[in-house]
Amino acid sequence: MKTLLDLENWNRKEHFLYFNQLEEPFFGISATIDCTKGYQTAKQLGTSFFVYYLHKTIVAVNTIEPFRYRIIDDAIYIYETIDVSATIMRDDNTFGFSLIEYSPNFDVFAANAFAEIKRVQNTSGIITREFPSNNTIHFSAVPWINFTSLSHARSYTFPDSCPKISFGKMMIDDNGKRTMSISVHAHHGLMDGFHVGQFINYLQELMNS
Repeated sequence: MKTLLDLENWNRKEHFLYFNQLEEPFFGISATIDCTKGYQTAKQLGTSFFVYYLHKTIVAVNTIEPFRYRIIDDAIYIYETIDVSATIMRDDNTFGFSLIEYSPNFDVFAANAFAEIKRVQNTSGIITREFPSNNTIHFSAVPWINFTSLSHARSYTFPDSCPKISFGKMMIDDNGKRTMSISVHAHHGLMDGFHVGQFINYLQELMNS
């Protein structure tokens, strides 16, 4: 389900028209997330930390409205819910794109995630299914690198307005504090640094809960 955004009465109309004409309208921000409490909670639940923080991420995405905006034929639509397409690694060190349906309930989401992870790991190639809608975020984990910045491969001619979120290696300091780098790339016609800040702050709240 999606609804049309009233562009004429939107206070960011001029911002959208300006950035939407650029060859590269995406901007990126890198930050650090404290995942100490989130990691402990995942272990107490006996679940995958990857699936746990993926769920917290998609909950935050669905909460901060601009992350649910998508551009279709130069109009902006607001999706009711956003799913996640995460890169899933295989034993041969290749990966495939997944499609994991969103649920605010962790148990339901985790069941969806584990089923999709298993499906992708039993396939080959990169595109292993159809993606019928663009109500997704593009998600990846780079657990080998504590990055401070990140860029994405992108076709400038392909109409893309899906945010791209990546997490890096979990680091542990001498006091046992666990942190992870996070990178957020988003279409500047749909949001600004203010909205990415809202997302990161809310994600941190969820990780601390």
